[in-house]
Amino acid sequence: MKKYKCNMCGWIYDETKGIPDEGISPGTIWEDIPSDWVCPLCGSGKEDFDMVEI
Repeated sequence: MKKYKCNMCGWIYDETKGIPDEGISPGTIWEDIPSDWVCPLCGSGKEDFDMVEI
């Protein structure tokens, strides 16, 4: 499982945790998140995220 960091605000999406409040179950990989999804903190799109080295 990987983590992705928003380049605008630093919020991190963790595939192991998902975002249950937004209907994204734990274990949901980045590629399976809808393309129109936005950062819950700042509203940036998926294109503004980069994978974080673990």
